[in-house]
Amino acid sequence: MSFSRRRFLQATTVAPLVSAFPTLSKAEVSIGSATLTTISDGYLTLPGSFLFAPMPQDDLAPILAEYGVSSETLLPECNLTLYRDGKNTVLFDVGSGADFMPSAGTVLDSLDAAGLAPEDITHVVFTHAHPDHIWGLLDEFDEPVFYNATYMMGRAEWDYWWNPETVSDIGEARAAFAVGAKRRMAAIEDSVQLFDADQEILPGIASVATPGHTPGHMSFEIRQGNSAAMIAGDAIGNHHVAFRKPSWLSGSDQNAELAATTRQMLFDRLTHEDLSLVGFHLPNGGIGRAVADGDGYRFIEG
Repeated sequence: MSFSRRRFLQATTVAPLVSAFPTLSKAEVSIGSATLTTISDGYLTLPGSFLFAPMPQDDLAPILAEYGVSSETLLPECNLTLYRDGKNTVLFDVGSGADFMPSAGTVLDSLDAAGLAPEDITHVVFTHAHPDHIWGLLDEFDEPVFYNATYMMGRAEWDYWWNPETVSDIGEARAAFAVGAKRRMAAIEDSVQLFDADQEILPGIASVATPGHTPGHMSFEIRQGNSAAMIAGDAIGNHHVAFRKPSWLSGSDQNAELAATTRQMLFDRLTHEDLSLVGFHLPNGGIGRAVADGDGYRFIEG
């Protein structure tokens, strides 16, 4: 479907009201001597068709009813992940900033509530460069918010958004996403560290290629000893249809077929290796586990 920033903003102001707004909470899990904590960047307001348009509607309806999810309006949380090992304080993604949606862009308040200031962040690692993950990079003076941090992004993702042809090839509906991403990436061009898949980018943090949502989307395995977690970004984008029917195509993914293959790979790995899961748009802070259930999966919080 055609979906642009204008339609995002229209959805925020005129979409039908739903029964309740999301609970903006944080969650935490220990990985050896390190901790993973999610902090809220607020939430998005999206028309249901953004996800559901390509799906079989008759089969979709009972799943949405089971989970109490509106087919008209979605209010996904935005959970940024904070990793602390006593030496590094790593923030995965930076949120929306002030220019995307009025309900998002609260990362600095959330950090303050956690007793942290922007200068405490040693590294910023990007899963991908969609607006709700990178538009919070710059402050009102177009300077990086996390000015002491080393910025890191997967090479394939950087190359995709940096390519001058992307703004034309991505389609009119998402052209503003490309322009916005590149403007922010230009601010860190001279200092960003690029990495590839299956690379230990920091001690205990390894990159995992999870393309489809965007061409270079990366997830990250965090491991200390026998404890491990997967930061999945938007590769698993919700707690309902993505889990129950991972093979279904989603309108939120730039390459829906590849994204479905990636989802299944992640679910196989999460369940076989018994990994904790951290999802950017999963509920109640976004930390839990995926468990097999029939021909699909369920998200178990905590």
